[in-house]
Amino acid sequence: MKLLVVEDHPSLRDLLSKHLQRGGFVVDVAEHGQQAMAMLRLSRYDAMLLDLGLPDMDGLSVLAARNSTRNSDLPCIILTAYDSLDHRVAGLDAGADDYLLKPFAMPELEARLRAVLRRAGPRSEKCLQLGNLSFFRESRDVLVGTRPMLLSKRELALLEELLRHAPRVVVKDHLEDRLYSLSEAVTPNAIEALVSRLRRKLAAAGADSGIETLRGLGYRLAGPAQALRN
Repeated sequence: MKLLVVEDHPSLRDLLSKHLQRGGFVVDVAEHGQQAMAMLRLSRYDAMLLDLGLPDMDGLSVLAARNSTRNSDLPCIILTAYDSLDHRVAGLDAGADDYLLKPFAMPELEARLRAVLRRAGPRSEKCLQLGNLSFFRESRDVLVGTRPMLLSKRELALLEELLRHAPRVVVKDHLEDRLYSLSEAVTPNAIEALVSRLRRKLAAAGADSGIETLRGLGYRLAGPAQALRN
């Protein structure tokens, strides 16, 4: 899953980014409102953590701008030191899904993030399954039958995207957008190499689903009846 963190305080922004990345998320960070709005136009996110006190604009303006981007349905948690009732009501009325006062504990933020992702609908389904392959999105656990499968964070993110769209084809550009932050340099063959590693691991683990490469189109995860071991 991919998150956008909009926070102008450098130490908190860095702390949030590193903590969420350790939890398996791909994270983009913005330090002001204009940067956040540009990112909302460029990439697709699963949730946004938004500070209200940005240096160039009110965070509520970012929330309003979200509606005219590809992220119009993006769940949002406001993170702010503004603790008045009027501020909380304004944030929720503007479309935020939750409101968390600073300072906050990371376990509470994680719990609230899980809650808004669960409420987001089908794209946040708890368990993704195809054949004997099961992916538990909150715990990031993968089972082949009843046997656990160990994958890197990037391999987990790739498997999640392929399972979400199975059996449809997922284009390379979409995978690059979902698996890498905007600040990361992606080499031309990065996706191909990642797909190859995951394909080998699925086969070695005994998965009855496999990754197909459709030249010039992209990749898809095919179920037991169609799986190809390329």
